[in-house]
Amino acid sequence: MLLWVQAFWKGNVPAEMLYIAYGAVQFSAYRATNQLLQPFPFSNIVVTFLSGASAGAAATSLTYPLDLLRTRFAAQGPDKVYKSLRFGVVEIARTEGFRGFFQGLGPAIGQIVPYMGLFFSVYELLRPRLADMSLPFGSGDACAGITSGVMAKSGVFPLDLIRKRLQVQGPTRARYAGGSIPIYKGVWSTGWSILTKEGWRGLYRGLGISLVKSAPASAVTMWTYEHALKIIRHSGVQ
Repeated sequence: MLLWVQAFWKGNVPAEMLYIAYGAVQFSAYRATNQLLQPFPFSNIVVTFLSGASAGAAATSLTYPLDLLRTRFAAQGPDKVYKSLRFGVVEIARTEGFRGFFQGLGPAIGQIVPYMGLFFSVYELLRPRLADMSLPFGSGDACAGITSGVMAKSGVFPLDLIRKRLQVQGPTRARYAGGSIPIYKGVWSTGWSILTKEGWRGLYRGLGISLVKSAPASAVTMWTYEHALKIIRHSGVQ
């Protein structure tokens, strides 16, 4: 029973480390890029999209090894590939080298740039409209976060799927749950392989559960972000 419950939290430690580091870089880069683009004659929607895309690219690049570790720990079955986080880092470095920590970075960047650009564009478009509604606890931010998260995730999900399949490549590929993960090489060949063998639905395998996770996560993230900004502004910090 205990092992069954623990299975739901596989990869949780690197995931928590990823979320903290990713969020810090993402929102810092978003505000910095947004301010940097203000002097240029771009529309607000273009500034928001470029700021979100840049923030996503920066955060993904800097925290990618943690994302890879999270995926590999979550994909483990009864036959443990990595016994601990430290062991996983040492083993990847030993068997795959430095490049092993960035397996699948290409599709990750290709996915996150339109994802975060679309996410922040939709969010900034909806937030002022929902702010005029009498929603409890200032939850207009959360509603805007849910909507933008669902739209952005649905739009770029095939690239997210390709990223995760590339992340579990390498010498330990056959030891992950199921033991039947195909060999993939490159973004386009992976996408084509999934399309020809699994059809269009294969490119969206797991979208439902992904939305169940990302929708509330986006809501909590943006609600917390907006309320944290209000607290910082009221405290006089610029």
